[in-house]
Amino acid sequence: MKPGEEYILNQPEPYRSIIFNLQIVIENQIQDLELLYKWKIPFYYYRGKPFCFINVSHKRKYVDLGIVKGFQIKNHQEHLISENRSIMKSLRYSSLEEIDNKILIEIIQEISKLY
Repeated sequence: MKPGEEYILNQPEPYRSIIFNLQIVIENQIQDLELLYKWKIPFYYYRGKPFCFINVSHKRKYVDLGIVKGFQIKNHQEHLISENRSIMKSLRYSSLEEIDNKILIEIIQEISKLY
């Protein structure tokens, strides 16, 4: 088993279900993604470049979908969190019900056009 997959499978609920949902949506939108394990978290690469990562914050109780080119996104800025970052922004989810797949899909599609 690859380290990125192991990281995901070892997460307790509800984090594992949140991550699985994110994976399904992301991987259905972009076919040529590669899931690697970088900086001790699952990191998607697209066309050989960092695309987004999935990180669980057990302390703050959310899953962070970090988007590498987050500051270049034009749509749905109100859903993106920067927290003193200059390049990346994140979508954060504490429960499966918080995920709006329509917004997630639109953001993923917009990001993919930047590569």
